[in-house]
Amino acid sequence: MNKPVGKSKKMVEVYRAMGETEALFIKNLLEDNGVPSMLKANAAPSIHVLAVDGMAEVKVMVWESMAKKARQLIERKDDA
Repeated sequence: MNKPVGKSKKMVEVYRAMGETEALFIKNLLEDNGVPSMLKANAAPSIHVLAVDGMAEVKVMVWESMAKKARQLIERKDDA
């Protein structure tokens, strides 16, 4: 029987952007501050340039263990 080693790694959404440009800005902000991230979209950005029923939304995902730090960095950006 296999035993789990450490905590399971899970990615969680920390930001929902209305397009690829905004999502890339947030991703770069996080990664510049040591928070690895990835983008998750419903459709390819080249297909849905405009947001129609959320199709152009891009989710910024981070490891669950880094979510608190990521949200703090995003909040500071909004306060600036």
